[in-house]
Amino acid sequence: MAIPLHQALRVGAYVVKQHLLGRKRYPLVLMLEPLFRCNLACAGCGKIDYPAEILNQRLSVAECLEAVDECGAPVVVIAGGEPLLHKEIDEVVRGIIARGKYVIVCTNALLLEKKMELFKPNKFFSWSVHLDGNREDHDRSVCQDGVYDRCVSAIAKAKAAGFRTIINATLFNNADPERMARFFDDVMEMGIDGISVSPGYAYERAPDQQHFLNRTATKTLFRSIFSRARPGRRKWAFNQSSLFLDFLAGNQTFHCTPWGNPTRTYFGWQRPCYLLGEGYAKTFRELMETTDWDAYGTGNYEKCADCMVHSGYEATAVAHSIRHPIQALKVELRGVRTSGPMAPDIPLEGQRPAEFVFSQHVQQAMERLRHDKPQGKAARAPAEAVD
Repeated sequence: MAIPLHQALRVGAYVVKQHLLGRKRYPLVLMLEPLFRCNLACAGCGKIDYPAEILNQRLSVAECLEAVDECGAPVVVIAGGEPLLHKEIDEVVRGIIARGKYVIVCTNALLLEKKMELFKPNKFFSWSVHLDGNREDHDRSVCQDGVYDRCVSAIAKAKAAGFRTIINATLFNNADPERMARFFDDVMEMGIDGISVSPGYAYERAPDQQHFLNRTATKTLFRSIFSRARPGRRKWAFNQSSLFLDFLAGNQTFHCTPWGNPTRTYFGWQRPCYLLGEGYAKTFRELMETTDWDAYGTGNYEKCADCMVHSGYEATAVAHSIRHPIQALKVELRGVRTSGPMAPDIPLEGQRPAEFVFSQHVQQAMERLRHDKPQGKAARAPAEAVD
């Protein structure tokens, strides 16, 4: 496991406290999306399909920090869009660190070398560079040649400057297990501090709908990849809990914890999770108290049927690790099991059909922008121009 010990201990203490207080639902990681605009258009992305007027909006520094305070999660992941397009992203990061929170900035790295000087290495801060495989795989994934090489260059400079730097890889059904194993070897040779990996979520608005994995294919793929973590290969350091990796390999029957990674965007607090935008709450408290959580998750909702993404299941795995530390330790020491029967999956017979409501909140926001007076800095200040 590549999670720093001080972070693991603080997050673990936070989770134990929630359990002792008897809280059934609590946030683990705040997913903060200060803007939607990106300087790439990846085929599997469902986050940037908005009108230009929406893409030009951003959360102010004050709104970002208010969300951090309101939520209270010990870890903040800044995603998007491309966070480095936000003109004040360095102020946001400094404000989060000043609050004693761990902050991870997810970036496609196209602006990382240019913007790196705005940040300082800190034990509470990490870069997470999007890298979906080797040069061929990654450039195909992001639909632009040359991006892999720019990522590798940026990673080298970030590490040389003293920054904790991890990579995040999203896998689809065209991932080859042996090629991915070699890719994990390669990024470890680059000196990165950890690997975050997850199957892609089947965004209904993603341009490429042909390469998303179903649950059986996900488990088979990750078993095949993890089986290659054998003697003779450099040890892969994952920035994730051992039980989440065990879940990806089909060895755990976990239910989704959508409230574990609450998401704050320009529209508000997103229901029910980072992956689905089916309505928004004005406050974090409203999100937690008024969302019908039982209406979502695998087995409950058609859109969740194939999801095994970390933003839904990492919090489940962490909570399970606290309740069953011996089991988590065994997986950590022995590695993920890659053969034998898989754990039973969640039946889908009772799930409700998908609802397609994406256009409603977009239309409402467009009407507000076009006809109402600007309300606050978020409505006035556009993101930095795409570089």
